[in-house]
Amino acid sequence: MDMTIKHSMPASDRPYYVAVSNEEQVFKAACRQGLSVLLKGPTGCGKTRFVEAMAHDLGRPLITVSCHDDLTTADLVGRYLLHGGETQWVDGPLTRAVREGAICYLDEVVEARQDTTVVLHPLADHRRQLPLERLGVTLTAAPGFCLVVSYNPGYQSVLKDLKDSTRQRMVAIEFGFPAPEVEEKIVAQEAGIDPKQAASLVRLAQAIRRLETGGLREVASTRVLITAGRLVAEGLTMSAAAKAAIAGPLTDDAKVSSGLAKMVDVYLGDGA
Repeated sequence: MDMTIKHSMPASDRPYYVAVSNEEQVFKAACRQGLSVLLKGPTGCGKTRFVEAMAHDLGRPLITVSCHDDLTTADLVGRYLLHGGETQWVDGPLTRAVREGAICYLDEVVEARQDTTVVLHPLADHRRQLPLERLGVTLTAAPGFCLVVSYNPGYQSVLKDLKDSTRQRMVAIEFGFPAPEVEEKIVAQEAGIDPKQAASLVRLAQAIRRLETGGLREVASTRVLITAGRLVAEGLTMSAAAKAAIAGPLTDDAKVSSGLAKMVDVYLGDGA
């Protein structure tokens, strides 16, 4: 089964996350009321880290599924498998979360087929139920269960979008990139670099985000800034790290790549 699943209990140390608005209050209120949550925001802006921090704060197990276009309903709810010469039912990650009262996080949910996401409907509304047709039973979510899905609106199209009937069953929380002073703290903390170095990386990211070019599908995210910072922590120059971790991953277009490299030299010119 080609699917990435992370099943973990909240860590003893809270995952580093800096609130930028009222997203923590909204999320916790939704979970306490048994409501499902929809996270919207660009790649690398902290949606996954936010869910990890909320699972820690609420003391709930977290099951994360990285969705893709081959994801089936059986991948989520479970299937019969041959084990030791016998056919046995094996719960999928969504079913395990329902039974255990865990937080189930479906990352980039629009990558999954729409006929797969329909199974979420009875879980996402007042019923909080998961029908298991192959077993002929319907599970009621255990206390503490919370369904959380996320996607990047920048990738949306007619073919890859979340059904209105799914959206309207959820509480939406919108994410963006944090204010510069907050992003600087995040990059410095996560990469283990000097605050001045983090500030330089953030200034470069802001310049890239202001670009108007069709050559970039995504702008520089907080995630790539942290990656660049980690390379700096290993001894690379600022510009070498930025070219490898920021400019390189953002585009394959030679002209755009050259332009980004020049921006790196302007903002971080340290003789890479």
